[in-house]
Amino acid sequence: MAKFHERVFSGVQPTGNLHLGNYLGAITKFVALQKSYECIYCVVDLHAITVPQAPRELEANTREVTAAFIASGVDPVRHIIFNQSQVSEHAELGWIFNCVARVGWLNRMTQFKEKAGKDRENASVGLYSYPTLMAADILVYRATHVPVGDDQKQHLELSRDIAQKFNNDFAESISRRGFGDGYFPLPEPLIQGPATRVMSLRDGAKKMSKSDPSDYSRLNLSDDADAIAQKVRKAKTDPEPLPSEEAGLEKRPEAQNLVGIYAALAETTVAAVLGQFGNANFSTFKTALVDLAVARLGPICTEMKRLQGDQKYLDDVLKDGADRARVIAAANMRDIKGILGFIR
Repeated sequence: MAKFHERVFSGVQPTGNLHLGNYLGAITKFVALQKSYECIYCVVDLHAITVPQAPRELEANTREVTAAFIASGVDPVRHIIFNQSQVSEHAELGWIFNCVARVGWLNRMTQFKEKAGKDRENASVGLYSYPTLMAADILVYRATHVPVGDDQKQHLELSRDIAQKFNNDFAESISRRGFGDGYFPLPEPLIQGPATRVMSLRDGAKKMSKSDPSDYSRLNLSDDADAIAQKVRKAKTDPEPLPSEEAGLEKRPEAQNLVGIYAALAETTVAAVLGQFGNANFSTFKTALVDLAVARLGPICTEMKRLQGDQKYLDDVLKDGADRARVIAAANMRDIKGILGFIR
């Protein structure tokens, strides 16, 4: 396989109510990765419409995600922040990949089964085929690395399968055009640190989600200090004190979740947290977690609200990012069309 320029791509859906899971599972990774890689971060509004969206809410949610990126420390000057629908090459390559991917591959995607539920016949075609668009999002930039949570590993594997099949199917054309033995890289997952999968504060067996009917199940990035404190104090626990060793967290999902959240917010390890709080009762630990969460999330909440009050600035960031992203995507699409035999 040819050597590729290292580039990170990732996207976040603009579905509103960004929470701690989004922050720890994705946005903090985005901030860290920009120190070592060229990064492209996308608000994936095309993915959002696989289920019904109110247009005004979609606009507001797109700006909210953009504000969260910037408030958390992503630099929109050194790196690229944009919304997907402004760069048409995503959808164009998505169609090409619909013709490369196999139906059997998509049938194995567990997230479609989960999101469509029992009424699959009424699910949109987009909800079924969006993993091919996700592959296009990554590969239209020939990205080499993708920060992913556990629930996205399967989609990244599909992206690698599509890239490999394209490289194999069009090997002669790729070689003839001077791209060596493969046009697309096989993107690698980047899974870093504790709490890559943040669970509900009310049920340690369920992922933290905006769709949970209880607002006490999650810490929203828009929560003020009082709300954070109340939610952490009411978080479900068990009657035993915290263990001093990681093995003691087994079969204690709520304890494991809260310790993982503390470790991620403190940028330390679970072992270090247990070394500090082992044998402490949960009231003591929760007080420390409240202080830490308020210190980390409070400034982000304040800055997000300030940025959301400046709609023109956020729209300008998205337009500038889309212009810069389009330069890369358009050049790659010209290559791809030539490889396929499209007359341009």
